[in-house]
Amino acid sequence: MGKLAVYRYVAMMFLIMQIVVSIFTILGLFGGNYSPVGNNAKAMIVYILPLLILANLLLLVYWLIKRNWLLTFVPIITLLCCIPYIGTLVQFRSDNTKAVAAQDGLTIATYNVAMFGRETSGFISQDILAEMKNQKVDVLCFQEYLDASGDKKVSDSYKNYFPYKAYGRDDMIIYSRYPIRNTDKILFEYSNNSAMWADIEVNGKIIRVYNVHLQTTGINGTLHQVAKANYHGINVDKSSILRAIYGNYTLGLMIRSGQSMTIANNMRQTEHPRIICGDFNDVPYSYVYKTLLGNMVDGFKECGFGWMSTFRGGKKSVRIDYIFHDEMLKGLTYYKRELTYSDHYPVFMKIAL
Repeated sequence: MGKLAVYRYVAMMFLIMQIVVSIFTILGLFGGNYSPVGNNAKAMIVYILPLLILANLLLLVYWLIKRNWLLTFVPIITLLCCIPYIGTLVQFRSDNTKAVAAQDGLTIATYNVAMFGRETSGFISQDILAEMKNQKVDVLCFQEYLDASGDKKVSDSYKNYFPYKAYGRDDMIIYSRYPIRNTDKILFEYSNNSAMWADIEVNGKIIRVYNVHLQTTGINGTLHQVAKANYHGINVDKSSILRAIYGNYTLGLMIRSGQSMTIANNMRQTEHPRIICGDFNDVPYSYVYKTLLGNMVDGFKECGFGWMSTFRGGKKSVRIDYIFHDEMLKGLTYYKRELTYSDHYPVFMKIAL
């Protein structure tokens, strides 16, 4: 009887675990529908979706080993619901960049260059320019593009290949090989981050390109302050660190949600085909991601391949840089290049003309 009771107890614990994991997984898939302002708990479940999906896979293996065929359907159904989300992280199609290289199209790139590593010689900026030429980029959106001296001289060295450019706020610029007919900034209150747009004339048609850099998560800043305190001999307990990280992260989450709404409202004011790209500082299926995506197309889901992560800082590997476009446009290829000049990777997309 003792063994039977233990067996039933373990079985009940796994059943409860499965129910809880499945419920939280489904809630996470819809968490991006809720504004973080006043709904922090609901909005933040999306950030642990990869762990929840892994938990469902492990529980599926458990039910298969136990040959409990009825309960295997619970994680299977849950995982099937996650397929659209998984598609924002990985696409099981082959690399088609060479196949479409000869096709007529507009190649757009977005890259947070982290001020070119604050390197003053100009080598990094020229290496990046060489890569953009190699990828035949037509429109280039930089975030954090200023060089270490804080001026805009970097842009002067790009003008031979990109004859047109539009300035945003201090760290924003759009380069183009096609004429820029109009441009404007989108400024955010109480933030150094910003966005901008440029109307670019391509073969007689105007395409509005948005370049976006949203509020940071605040995690790196918190860890930097902790490291600075430790350097000066000030010990900070782990609970205080965790509270600071959570507080700064939730604050950044709420600020980004407001910034994304500002940009979404601005995008509704144009009738031109739109492309939006940049450093969103947020993960797929988050409130920011869904707000900016709207009825547009995620280029990676449309024509990307492999695993897509764009941030390489520390030990993190997440997708926070994006290119979306209107449904009237058609993507041909979407990929990244693993350059090491920044804590971000550049993202490229070719759109049919």
